[in-house]
Parts: sequence; structure tokens; C-alpha cells
Amino acid sequence: MLKKTLLTLSAASLLGTSLLASAADYKFDKEGQHAFVQFRIQHLGYSWLYGTFKDFDGTFTFDEANPASDKVNVTLNTASLDTNHAERDKHIRSADFLNTAKFPQATFASTAVKKEGNDYKITGDLTLNGVTKPITLDARLLGEGKDPWGGYRAGFEANGEIVLKEFNITKDLGPASQKAELIISVEGVRQ
Repeated sequence: MLKKTLLTLSAASLLGTSLLASAADYKFDKEGQHAFVQFRIQHLGYSWLYGTFKDFDGTFTFDEANPASDKVNVTLNTASLDTNHAERDKHIRSADFLNTAKFPQATFASTAVKKEGNDYKITGDLTLNGVTKPITLDARLLGEGKDPWGGYRAGFEANGEIVLKEFNITKDLGPASQKAELIISVEGVRQ
């Protein structure tokens, strides 16, 4: 009886420890270039224009057993925008669009994370071009596990959409170009 009780207590203790260990803080793998913040927007309704931000950083807390405790924080330098065309980039950085001279950073701070099946809804405050508005990202865990260097990683993909005028971007490029789609892929290293 004593042996059985000790075994049960030991198992419960191990189970409790593994549940507590499942919540972890991660830092974007910026150094290894395993994180991307991209966007696309229709150009006059004829094609897609794709862009990326090359200078950003972020962290997230991930607890698969308790998604309500998850958090995401991202800061990006808006002048790092790259659409593969220098003159267009200069125009997008101007006051017509992102006004990077006045607002050199954009931030996202989550306010709620909900798990829906295998997917997540991440709601948070996006500050862009001097305006802060709530947005919701549809996210999916791509995978997690040990890496070859002795660390532990988790990777997510997220998609969302912003309405340009809501962020004080008033340059009108036509009815097909009122929204920008966000495409985010991050790999985090557990701290």
C-alpha cells in the first residue's frame, strides 16, 4: 500500500511539473533569420504588391494547455520596409503612407489568445502610423521541439488584415487597395 501511494504521489508530482514546464517564453529567432513579417496589397486591382519588414523583434509566451495565458509582443522599424523597388519603398515610407520619419516604429501587443481546434485567434493592439487599433490574427502552431543546437523552438504562422484608412493611411489607390493582408511566420527560441 505504501509503495502504491509513493508511486501515485511521484507520478502526480512529475505530471504537475511537466504541466508547469509547458508554459515558456520565446524570443524570435532574428539572428538565424527564421522570422518574417510580410504584407501584400492589391495594386490597382491588377496584381499583388508584396513587401516585408527586415528589422523587427519580438517575444511570445506559449502554453498549449492554457492559451489564455499566451502573449505576443512585436516591435518593428517601419523604415526597414522592402518591396524590391527603391523608389516605391521611398514613397511608402513618406507621409502618404507610413510616415516613417515621424513614426519610426510599429508595435503589436496581444490582449487575448483563444484556441479554436488546432488554430488560434490572437487579438491585440496594433500601433501603426501613430494610430492604435485592435486587430485579430488567425494563427496556427507549425511545430515545436528540440533543435540541433540544444535549444527548444516553437513556430507559428499568422494571417490578418488591416484597413489602411483606420491607420491614417489616406492615400487612395482605388477600391481594390483599401486593405493590406499581413503574412507572419515566426520561429521562437525558448528562453
